[in-house]
Order: sequence, then C-alpha cells, then structure tokens
Amino acid sequence: MTLERAYDTTLDDLWDAMTNPERLPRWFAPVGGELRLGGRYQIQNNAGGTVTECEPPRFFALTWEFAGGLSWVEVRLFAEGEDRSRLKLSHICPVDDHWKKFGPGAVGVGWDLSLAGLAFHLADGGAERIDEHEFGASVEGKAFMADCSEEWRRAAVAGGENESRAEAAANRVTAFYTGGEPPEAE
Repeated sequence: MTLERAYDTTLDDLWDAMTNPERLPRWFAPVGGELRLGGRYQIQNNAGGTVTECEPPRFFALTWEFAGGLSWVEVRLFAEGEDRSRLKLSHICPVDDHWKKFGPGAVGVGWDLSLAGLAFHLADGGAERIDEHEFGASVEGKAFMADCSEEWRRAAVAGGENESRAEAAANRVTAFYTGGEPPEAE
C-alpha cells in the first residue's frame, strides 16, 4: 500500500520531521533506539525493526516487526520547489491471514492518521500534538477514519480484490478504528 502527500515545507524540514527523535512524538509516537543505517528502533506501544537503507534527505527503508509479523516500510521524499515537498510512503505487507481479514485499510488508515498528524505538525510549527484519543472519539475523527477505510476499500477493488471481500474487510477496519461493532466473521 502506498500513500503520497505534499507538504508546505522544505525537503530538509520534512526529513527532519520524519527522522528526528525529538520531533517524532509531536506528530507520530515516541521512537527509541538507533535511527541510523543498521540501527534498531522501537515505536512506543507499536512496531520495531531495523533501518535497512538510509539516504538523507531523500530515502529510508526499514523492517516493520509487529505482533510476530514482518513487513517493510519505504519512505521517499521529493522537493517540489523551495518550500514544498512530497512524501511517498509504501508499506509492503505479506498477503497473510491478517491481510485477508482486514485488507489494505489495516495499515492504511493508521498511516492516513499519522500523515494527517504530520500535516498538522508542519502547519503549526510543531508546537502541539493533536490529542489522538479526543480526535478518535469525536464525530469528525470517526468520519475521517471511516472515509479513509472506504478509500482503502475502493483501492482494493481497483487493485482486483473481490468487492464483497473488500467491503467486509473495510467494515472490520472501520469498526476497529471507530469503536463500532465489528461485523460477523466470514
């Protein structure tokens, strides 16, 4: 699954926001470890892994190790002028039971939320983090997550997934993120 977003900031500032352990908690989560080529990292209450490639300020790749599973994340940054940059994030996941149950929204909605937090961080000068619990419980937050889940459903169908399987997976993802009632298992 791949996401692209443009931000009104320089390439160097976007790189710093993505890799500086002091800035990461302001929009993403606290990240410990060694954020360097070959270093091990750990996201608080989430995944850990190894930085497998690093070419500042344009590219990094890492393993994403979570709940006994292994996937890979690649982040590419592009300058689009003096004060505008683009981020392209790819999360490469195996087609396993988790993927079959939840589809691309399983990781896609989480990244959508993270990149929205990054936009807020960059827009307000990084002063304050969005309260994710408050946002997630709000009508607007639930609508955002449901809309993201629907977009990932559409992407799955466009990529060849069976419509009914994609819809069932999206319904499970929406229920997970919004606290709704999960649909019956297939």
